[in-house]
Amino acid sequence: MNSSLVRAYVGLGSNLNHPVRQIRSALASLDSITATCCVAYSSLYRSKPLGERAQPDYVNAVAALDTHLSAHELLQELHFIEAQHGRVRDGDRWGPRTLDLDLLLYGDQTHEGEALTVPHPGLPVRDFVLFPLHEIAPELHIPGAGSLANLMASCPPPALQAMHAAV
Repeated sequence: MNSSLVRAYVGLGSNLNHPVRQIRSALASLDSITATCCVAYSSLYRSKPLGERAQPDYVNAVAALDTHLSAHELLQELHFIEAQHGRVRDGDRWGPRTLDLDLLLYGDQTHEGEALTVPHPGLPVRDFVLFPLHEIAPELHIPGAGSLANLMASCPPPALQAMHAAV
């Protein structure tokens, strides 16, 4: 556990088993993580799934957390919440899921490893992350990628559909 408080951002996604309900429940679970507080969350957005497989659209959001946990401890908590929501980590990339929680940013830290990479490598090019993130932190700077505003400017027009407030 860290002695200092760190602002982390988590991407949430679901396309199975009542996705809106999954995201709402996950937001409540994020706020119950030890030494962590959910301080903001975006609206919900509907997005097309990545990859070629036919599957339902995703519901996405982004949450800001203040945490005393290390990045690895926080990631373990995210995996635990996913498992509570029926997520099975079977190596199926871009497949349908009840809940996907991605640690997008952990303060201004960068880390690249087998278990954890922050900032999340897909963050700069995924509209379903950039738009909800911009909604809650428009002045954000992404380590190694620049300002969120510049990333938004270079992002193709979004294929997202804004839904409604997350909770």
